[in-house]
Amino acid sequence: MKDFAGRIAIVTGGGSGMGRELVRQLAAEACNVAMCDVSEQGMAETRRLCEAAGLPQGLRATTHLAEVSDAAQVERFRDEVAERLGTDKIHLLFNNAGIGGGGSMIAHGREEWERTFNICWGGVYNCTRAFLPLLLKAEEGHIVNTSSVNGFWASVGPRIPHTAYSAAKFAVKGFTEALITDLKINAPHIKCSVVMPGHIGTSIPLNSRKIQGGNLSDEIDARQMAQARARIASMGRDVSSLSDDDIRKIVAERERRFREEAPTSAAEAATIILDGVKADKWRILVGKDAHQIDERVRRSPEQAYDLDFFESFAREAGWRIP
Repeated sequence: MKDFAGRIAIVTGGGSGMGRELVRQLAAEACNVAMCDVSEQGMAETRRLCEAAGLPQGLRATTHLAEVSDAAQVERFRDEVAERLGTDKIHLLFNNAGIGGGGSMIAHGREEWERTFNICWGGVYNCTRAFLPLLLKAEEGHIVNTSSVNGFWASVGPRIPHTAYSAAKFAVKGFTEALITDLKINAPHIKCSVVMPGHIGTSIPLNSRKIQGGNLSDEIDARQMAQARARIASMGRDVSSLSDDDIRKIVAERERRFREEAPTSAAEAATIILDGVKADKWRILVGKDAHQIDERVRRSPEQAYDLDFFESFAREAGWRIP
């Protein structure tokens, strides 16, 4: 699919980060876009940015409130798209929505772990299942599933557990690779790609904290405060003298650094993804750090979770060592 003009694209997680930038760049190429998110405010800002840039004449860009881990909400989202865009087909499906959390099977509870897994993996499955009939009716289609470097390397450092997100992103990668054969046999006009970003400058730490808190609030609840203290302590820092306000400042600074000091911006990531789709790549690595860790893990898989491996990679990629 070399040209997106006049096509219809679905983007999950369109209210911020890479999802927002995918919506903006697709709209700039005269592609009709339907986005979903759990934040109406975030989607409204995405739409405002699109309109400020000047939407092409006749372009449709719609917003839909939906939690992708809930199959019923996803099916409602699909039905709204069909009704509001007056269509029985779509051409592009970007399964982009995701959150962090539930890093430990031991230190974190089942609810947080499964919320992360069910959004990051279940959202991909639910949306692919729901929108597949509309893709089948198009003359050509493309499914784009966002995994991560954590879909082939289950780590953000040897001192930090990262089980829920990594398990989900491995599932997304495996599903997409298996889907290649399935589509070739049963729907050869539909392509698929797995996207594996490195560190991208988004607000996913902040957004994840809001969603895990259950009320989209910026405030850190008591459970999150305890988790933040434990995480800081696990990095070798004495937290006994730190007040709750000190912890809040540390968390806010971490969220700021993640967003503002990343080697790849969300806009740059969206461009790489869309260029990859146009080039018919099934495997899209996003960011120099993604290419570096991919090469290192392939070269030395047995050492991939050693401290020396991480520290060497972090220095090369410019990642901050916890």
